[in-house]
Amino acid sequence: MSRSPLAADPARSRGREFPGTSDETRGPRSAFQRDRDRIIHSIAFRRLRSKTQVFVAPEGDHYRTRLTHSLEVAQIGRVIARALGLDEDLTEALCLAHDIGHPPFGHAGEDALDNALTEHGGFDHNAQTLRTLMRLESPYCTHEGLNLSWEVLEGLAKHNGPVEAPHWALAELDAAFPLDLGTWPSLEAQVAAVADDIAYDNHDIDDGLRAGFLELDDLLTLDFIADQWREVERRFPHAPRDRQLRELVRGQIGWMVNDVLAHTRASTKGIEDRAQIAVSDRALAGFSPAMHAAERRLKAFMYAKLYYHPEQTATAEKANTVIVQLWDAYCEDPSRMGSRWADSLPAEEPHRSRHIADYIAGMSDQYALERVREFFGDAPGDLSNV
Repeated sequence: MSRSPLAADPARSRGREFPGTSDETRGPRSAFQRDRDRIIHSIAFRRLRSKTQVFVAPEGDHYRTRLTHSLEVAQIGRVIARALGLDEDLTEALCLAHDIGHPPFGHAGEDALDNALTEHGGFDHNAQTLRTLMRLESPYCTHEGLNLSWEVLEGLAKHNGPVEAPHWALAELDAAFPLDLGTWPSLEAQVAAVADDIAYDNHDIDDGLRAGFLELDDLLTLDFIADQWREVERRFPHAPRDRQLRELVRGQIGWMVNDVLAHTRASTKGIEDRAQIAVSDRALAGFSPAMHAAERRLKAFMYAKLYYHPEQTATAEKANTVIVQLWDAYCEDPSRMGSRWADSLPAEEPHRSRHIADYIAGMSDQYALERVREFFGDAPGDLSNV
């Protein structure tokens, strides 16, 4: 596939926050390849293996975590980027890093930290991704953070499009290294965002069916899924049901990817340079209007049937309690965080509370549960709902 003139060019990157710090002797890699590798080698990325995707602290090892989800997003993103002639390395880096700011227990943990920081600016997982990569994850001797390229940081900051009212964490980082928050990001960033939607829409169906929280008959009330299912039955009438269901998920992904390719090619027709992407009045890479409407219906279904399933809600409440208990424990006795974090605890608010939130946000699900058991003797009920 030839390279599109709209692809981000690592040789023309807008640079890094801390210039002059790259060690070019460590292999012949482009700026975006270095970014991807820094992300993969980070502690924050490794911790994703034990962070909730849909199911909190699952007992089964077949369910997705934030790590496996991020890998699946990267696979879908690379396919789309390659077909469109975009920079695959930038796309992959964005896909791999997009969930690094999630605290333990997913959105339940995020809600708990947001409430704890009500008087200190709140908590936002997307802003926390930037905060982690730019300030907290610091393996280098010469600067804070991973010192990723501007294009990676911009794409992560604008994962959901232009940002008109940045969260305090993002505002602080933008002041230090401006990311043009009011404009659209690169096509690679837009591809990473839609790859995220494709991955979790369809892989959450897979996990929901496997766990018994979703029923096929309910899914087939969505006409576009029913169409896919009829095609699966036509092609593989004698296959076992579990294989047919996995074929259904694969078919859904392919259907969505092909729609993104067709719509993006049509949307970018007549766009001659990357500067036009930034000032567009809409995303140029993404679903067609018809697919967008279908995907909204699917999301509404998933919220009703899976994400807000009574068992999921009950587990989320217990997870919320774990974070509240940890918050209270560390506020009461910061030494429980260990010397490195306790010794660097700011004396004044809001920095003090934000420091504690940084510590909790970095935890895996299991580490958070272990600390609650250590401090209080037990966790609030069984948190495994599968």
